Parts: sequence; C-alpha cells; structure tokens
Amino acid sequence: MKLPFANSALPIAPARTTALPQAIGNRQPAFGRSCRTTAFTILEVTIACAIFFMVAFAILEIVATGLKAAKSLQKRDPDPGIILHALSLTNAFEEGTMSGDYEDIAPGMYPGYRWEAFITEIGSNGLFQVDVLTYNQRRQSQNPTTISGQFWRPNSKPGMATKGRP
Repeated sequence: MKLPFANSALPIAPARTTALPQAIGNRQPAFGRSCRTTAFTILEVTIACAIFFMVAFAILEIVATGLKAAKSLQKRDPDPGIILHALSLTNAFEEGTMSGDYEDIAPGMYPGYRWEAFITEIGSNGLFQVDVLTYNQRRQSQNPTTISGQFWRPNSKPGMATKGRP
C-alpha cells in the first residue's frame, strides 16, 4: 500500500539566516528587538539592593546575637587582688576594717560590687595580714570572693600582737 503523499514534495520552509552585526559598535536591532541596550533597569537594581541589604542585616543580627551571648557567658567578677595591690602600696598599716565600692576604682566596670579589707597584726615585728572580701550587693546569694596577703610594715602602729607596746 502506497501512501498518497509519499511521492509528493512536502513544502519546506526556507532556511532562516540571521544577520550578525558586522562591527562591535553596530547597534542595529537583531531579531526584531528595539534599539534598547541590554542593561539592568532601575527596578531590577532596586530589588537586588533590597535583597542584598535584607541578607546583610540578617547576618548582622545573627552576629550581634552571638556576641551578646558570648558576652553574657563571660565571668565579670572583680578580682580582690586589685584592692590587695592598692593596700600594698601603703607604708604603714593600722588594725581595723576598710571598705569601699569598686565604682571608685574602676567606674562602670563592676557595678554593684563592694569590698571589705580586714587588717590584723599577726606578728610582733610588724607583720600584718590583710583579708579582702569582695561581694555583689545585687546578688547576695553568691559566694563572696576572698584573698589574703601578709605584709611586713615595721613603721605601723602597734596592734593586737604587740598588745600596744612598740
């Protein structure tokens, strides 16, 4: 059996040829385009900037949250050695108690922290023991931090160990 159109010639569309620009600077439209150059529109640039800034601010928020969490993990209790060092610079001790606030020493660094120093003579030759206690007024349930140091100050007033005699 023979198909009726087997011998007949089918209409074939003529081959389409495209004209390539002859020079780089040739601005003739190709394939029916207008003379518009290929560039981003102001709307596309605005949308790209908006997406970029949303991502940038999201990343900054994550970094800021991480830094805040890291800062809250840091232990920021004052070292009572600061007070012990300041007392070591004196030439003479007198038995008794001293107290103060860390705001006087380091303003803004240790809010709410106080210190007390207990000075006692432990030897008749001018040997003194200084116990420094640091605590937070806001959190009374925390354990206070204590440090002790011994200093030889022969020019000090006589105390309990010498029973008032020089």
